[in-house]
Amino acid sequence: MSAVPLRKRGAAAALAAAAALALSALVAGPVPAAGAEAAGPDLREVLFVGNNWEGTADVLASTGDLGKVGRIDIVPDKAERLREIYLNPVKLGYFLGIRATAGEGHDQFVDDMYTTPDGSAVVASRPSFADVVSIDVRTGRVNWRFPVAGYRADHMAVSPDGTRVAVSASTANTVHVLDIASGRQVGSFATGDKPHENTFTQGGRFLWNSSIGDVTSALDAPWLDWTKGDRKITVVDALTFRTVRVIDMRARLDAFGRSDLSDAVRPMSFSPDESKLYFQVSFFNGFVEYDVAADRITRIKTLPENPATSTDRTTWVNDSRHHGMSMSPDGAKLCVAGTMDDYATVVDRATLAQGPLVPADKPYWATVDGDGAGCVISESGADRVTAIDFATGAKRVSVPVGDHPQRVRLGHVPAGWTGPAAG
Repeated sequence: MSAVPLRKRGAAAALAAAAALALSALVAGPVPAAGAEAAGPDLREVLFVGNNWEGTADVLASTGDLGKVGRIDIVPDKAERLREIYLNPVKLGYFLGIRATAGEGHDQFVDDMYTTPDGSAVVASRPSFADVVSIDVRTGRVNWRFPVAGYRADHMAVSPDGTRVAVSASTANTVHVLDIASGRQVGSFATGDKPHENTFTQGGRFLWNSSIGDVTSALDAPWLDWTKGDRKITVVDALTFRTVRVIDMRARLDAFGRSDLSDAVRPMSFSPDESKLYFQVSFFNGFVEYDVAADRITRIKTLPENPATSTDRTTWVNDSRHHGMSMSPDGAKLCVAGTMDDYATVVDRATLAQGPLVPADKPYWATVDGDGAGCVISESGADRVTAIDFATGAKRVSVPVGDHPQRVRLGHVPAGWTGPAAG
């Protein structure tokens, strides 16, 4: 018989039961978001393309030829922000550091963006300005501004009902959750080092954050992976912001026999029932399949290497090899951006068989288009976005956009909108 005292065994049992309850809630399947409504007839669905180095967002048709609808300046307050930065030596140091490292010699003015439910504003994170702003789509003016903790803002996520937006404060190891209408903080939580991707699950009940560690150092040899910091997935209750689960992929990758892979979880996609998670990791040309309920990695897909890609890992942008993935609405296909290998491809989720390799110039992101028939990748090296058909894996259309497109998100604008009014 166990020598553990009954009182301690009871406490342990209670903790185990609580953990099991939290896990069962995480994998119970999607919960419809209360209050979520379809866009009304006075709104038009569009694609927002964030041109990171230029500080603009191109607005395109969400389907078909991805025709140009309009453009928004995401940094209308640029002069004011720069004045603040240049008067503060610490802020200036980080600003120049972002330019020299993550920005590849450029300032990062727009990373991620979502529209408000009524389509009146676009909310964007601005890495070099360490903030989130709401821009009125009709006037182009700033509605509100939220400075994040630390010195850099990164990826965001919007709740399924469209009322809250989560943003990673990458130098402060913090995620802020804001009211999308007012910019007021409604909560925050601590993460691992350098929080990156955010994803709401269970209809907005939980919020997943993955931290990627230091991706700007030159310590990129596999044996130096431990220098990258504390990397983990943090899952919180999206109402209380209490941590309900922490997942360190190091042990899971080791158990699968892939101790050679980094445990820095990059872009991710859940299956429609949220039972499986697909994610990319630093330095890897492929992706990982993770069973949420079983808490284990089930498959790993290695995708082709481009023979022209340098084998010097220090030349890969921000430790990325492949960065960007999305899933077709029916869960049958994955669209993968092979960033450093200069292609994108559609992968069958059941068999993991890849389709044709679609040539692309440093593709940085992948988003499902408005009708769900294809994915849209941002070609950051060619200043364009390209649509790829999920059914055939073939390229459908490419459209020019601004300087260094990265994040692409579906959103809404008022019907008939073509850009902010002049003046």
